[in-house]
Amino acid sequence: MDSKVYYMDAHSDSTETALAAKMLTVFETSELEDLIKPNDVVAIKVHCGEWNNSAYLRPVYARTLADRIKELGGRPFVCDTTTLPYSPWASRATELDLLLTAERNGYTSAVLGCPFICADGYIGTGDHRVDIPEGYILKEAYVAQAIAAADAMITLTHFKGHGVGVIGGAIKNLGIGAQSKRGKFNVHMGGHPKYGFPAAATFYPERFKGKANTPGWEIFEDCCPFNLWKVYDDRIEWDRDKCTGCSGCPGIMAGAGLIDIGQANFDAVDAAIADACLATMKAVGPEKVGFINMAIDISPKCDCVNHAGVPIVPHLGVFASKDPVAIDMACVDAARNSPGIPGSMAEDMDAHHVGDAKFEGSAAMFHGQSEVATINTGHVIGLGNRNYELVDVKPGEPERFRFPPDSRPSRIRFQEKFAMIPPFPYERHDGRGFLREEEVDLEFIKKHYEGSTNGHEEAENLSEAVMPGDDD
Repeated sequence: MDSKVYYMDAHSDSTETALAAKMLTVFETSELEDLIKPNDVVAIKVHCGEWNNSAYLRPVYARTLADRIKELGGRPFVCDTTTLPYSPWASRATELDLLLTAERNGYTSAVLGCPFICADGYIGTGDHRVDIPEGYILKEAYVAQAIAAADAMITLTHFKGHGVGVIGGAIKNLGIGAQSKRGKFNVHMGGHPKYGFPAAATFYPERFKGKANTPGWEIFEDCCPFNLWKVYDDRIEWDRDKCTGCSGCPGIMAGAGLIDIGQANFDAVDAAIADACLATMKAVGPEKVGFINMAIDISPKCDCVNHAGVPIVPHLGVFASKDPVAIDMACVDAARNSPGIPGSMAEDMDAHHVGDAKFEGSAAMFHGQSEVATINTGHVIGLGNRNYELVDVKPGEPERFRFPPDSRPSRIRFQEKFAMIPPFPYERHDGRGFLREEEVDLEFIKKHYEGSTNGHEEAENLSEAVMPGDDD
């Protein structure tokens, strides 16, 4: 049987079609509300965004969801996890860094109406081990402790691209984002004899030109938290047998031409993401996990980079399901069936036509990576079903989404207040309130002026025509 994915498009022209309202509507229609019982502690798993990223989900979505969970009797918290030191300057690698970055991006208890927490502890070792004998490549996973201990979870995902996973969807939000730091090393194949980063990469020590000819060589050593790179006057050494694949060095070393990053590592990680997602659902309880994908601001790279490119396709809409495989497949299909955005990476890579695999063209690090590899792995291991039925959801009633602190109409709210503290000065200028020109040429200011020189002249003429003189 096909899995159901509930969907609303991204068009908005009224209270009930606002994206936050649509998120609640699909949340309710897809029966995700039924996952939450009174007094359940409910994790809302988000990606709070890297420092200076601007494509991550606005906190209003998590706030709206948290408010509804409280109405249902649940006790929500919003969470993310520490990251690997995947660059020398990662901004979420410790709990302190994560909370500071999240706060800067708007994820605070004051904004969310509930706590925002780091789910895997200060350094990322607060976790719960889960056996996954059915895993495609992983046979165990390490799920962030606070997520594993929750009674229920709503996975609130910004659907976008991802350099390693190709897509950053619901499966990735749990398969990477719900893993502790220890779990992330596992998913990223740290220590794997074939698929680990050091096994898959090619090292070119002969390309090092010596300290004297390499300005800023210090970063070659400083990029590794395990101190596995050593730079000498005339050579560079890498203790690759001890490399954990923390991703602190690839950008530095590949940029300097010292390594080629092996694609096998990325392909293996794509499969492992699905395994780890399954482990997360097993930890919480598969029947207690729901998924919402906000397919908006669809950047080519993940929210874990410290920038955001032009979205590769227009807003696609809001999706909800109890099946992470189906919901991600529905989003991938929607992107494939959409035209790309001019000026985006999709156009740059000639992947902007309807029918093109948008993420393989604009997000993948390697030619040959697949935007459905994680989805297919999830289908194979029983995480979910890539075959889905897309259910169009109608907007809810407008009054459901009006300003909740005061639902009274304007006359009842303001008549007495405006009589006491008049905001409009009826007593001035014969009841008109303010001093203004009786009539001006409005058509004149609507013109487009061609050419910079002529445009300046026309602007001067416009100024003389409409600006009152000293004698006026």
